[in-house]
Amino acid sequence: MTRTIDPRATLSYTGSIVKFLSASMVVPLLVALIYGADVLTFAASMTIAVALGTGLERLDDEPDIGPRDALAVVSLAWFMAAVVGAIPYVIAGYGTSSALAHPVNALFESMSGFTTTGATATAEISFEQHSRAVLMWRQLTQWLGGMGIIVLMVAILPQLAVNGAQLMESEAPGPGLQKLTPRIVETARALWLIYLAFTVALIAVLTLLGVTGLAPEMDLYNAIAHGFSTLPTGGFSPEAESIGAFSPVVQWAFVPFMVIAGVNFALFWYVLRDDPREMFENTEFRMYLGLVTGFAAILAVGLFYGGAPATEIGGITEGVTENALRQGVFQIASLMNSTGFATADFAAWDTQTQFLLLFAMFIGGSAGSTGGGIKVIRWLILLKTLRRELYTTANPNVVRPVRLGGEVVDEDVIRGILVFTLLYVLVFALSAVFIEIDTTRIGEGLTGIEALAASLATIGNIGPGLGPLGPFGTYEFLPNTTKLLMIGLMWIGRLEIVPVLALFVASVDER
Repeated sequence: MTRTIDPRATLSYTGSIVKFLSASMVVPLLVALIYGADVLTFAASMTIAVALGTGLERLDDEPDIGPRDALAVVSLAWFMAAVVGAIPYVIAGYGTSSALAHPVNALFESMSGFTTTGATATAEISFEQHSRAVLMWRQLTQWLGGMGIIVLMVAILPQLAVNGAQLMESEAPGPGLQKLTPRIVETARALWLIYLAFTVALIAVLTLLGVTGLAPEMDLYNAIAHGFSTLPTGGFSPEAESIGAFSPVVQWAFVPFMVIAGVNFALFWYVLRDDPREMFENTEFRMYLGLVTGFAAILAVGLFYGGAPATEIGGITEGVTENALRQGVFQIASLMNSTGFATADFAAWDTQTQFLLLFAMFIGGSAGSTGGGIKVIRWLILLKTLRRELYTTANPNVVRPVRLGGEVVDEDVIRGILVFTLLYVLVFALSAVFIEIDTTRIGEGLTGIEALAASLATIGNIGPGLGPLGPFGTYEFLPNTTKLLMIGLMWIGRLEIVPVLALFVASVDER
């Protein structure tokens, strides 16, 4: 018996997700009503999204999905979310010179938002060029994608809860999904409530800084907008200068929340359940904090001793202790877990400093966090596996399992991590070659390190690259072929490659 994907059931599930996702456009619609701009844009976008979702949902009245169908639902739902998310950009920009009016740019921006990449296809980020409603939608797409669209839908849609474990397993970042409660729907709700609580806490802190006069430029709109992009490690900002537009006290306020966003959210559940030992005894958590602290210290020392020239945004770091420390801590906290915020133009820093940042990007956040990259736990297991192989080569008669936190790691998990890492590096490298060739074709050739950074920034859902694609740059000038490749990289990068590529593998004969 050959198990194939049931297209009607898959599209029906996807339709349910699209239909309910359209309800999130109520937020920018309210902003549009308050500020009196783009009301029709979001009213029309909601109508189109509801009609599309309802049409797909009715393809199968009682959908039943298997493992391959779950992979298809997750992959297709994320792609359709980006398609629906692009509709407001196209409608709002129709008849104007806005770069986001072009469908490819709009899809790029939407995919970048939902996958929490934070790369932008427009150089026109300002309240003069875009309405506050459109910019708030841009921020909200990151927040929706941060903890996971499927996790959200499992938490609120009863029809998805039946197959919730399969769906969440396919979407969850990291080697495995940690079930916190007996029922998967309760686990989904717990994760989203923790995520929501940290978001509200950051918005409250930023609002308080604005009200007290410590950060007069931080109004309620900016507080909410940046709350929507920090916890999901998104990186979009309605300010063209990103977090560099705000005072040092605001920049420091973001740091702990960016670090939190890179932690496995399941660990916070144990803290709330009066079992904080689970967090502090967790090997990945300790390594994550150690890497953030170590990289930040190295970068801060390098900046203090002249590792970066003075820039218009960020200022002088050489010999200035507070600024060097702040820039070092902020950039590592932002880039290691793929947030992508910036307080200085690190694309103008020296090569050694840029390589340190690229290395931090490659590591990524923790499994179960909203961060991108390969993930700390995978690097831990890879290093332990390498050590095991070296040991058994010297001692061939010894059987030595890989242990993590005192527990034996299953060999299937190790094989899965090896496959993922190989695929990640292979896709990343081949994409960098294509990007360099394709940009050279139109006379906009990127250097080797810039092409590598661009590939890593998209597949790792990081956002900013180097050179013209730096933190204050734009991807707008790239050819459409490169943008389409990057849309694919962001998509498979958020779903960690395997669920998407597995769809193209021939069905297995299950006799």
